[in-house]
Amino acid sequence: MLVVSGLVVGGLARLAVPGRQQMSLVQTFLLGLAGSFIGGLVGRVLFRGGFGLVLSVLAAALLLFAMTRRGRITSN
Repeated sequence: MLVVSGLVVGGLARLAVPGRQQMSLVQTFLLGLAGSFIGGLVGRVLFRGGFGLVLSVLAAALLLFAMTRRGRITSN
C-alpha cells in the first residue's frame, strides 16, 4: 500500500506542476512518500487528520516545484 500511495501522490504532484519533469519511478515514489509524510503531519496538526490526500499532493507539488527551481530536477 505504501508503494501505491507514494506513486499516486507523486504522480498527482507531477501533474500539478507545469512542465515535464525527468524523474524515474523511484524518484516519483520518494516524492510522493515525502509529500505524504509532510502533508500528514500538517493535516494532523491543523485539521486533526483531515484533508490527508489533498495536503499530501500539495506538499509533494511544493517539494517538486522547489526542486525544479533549484535545478535538482530538470524540466522541459
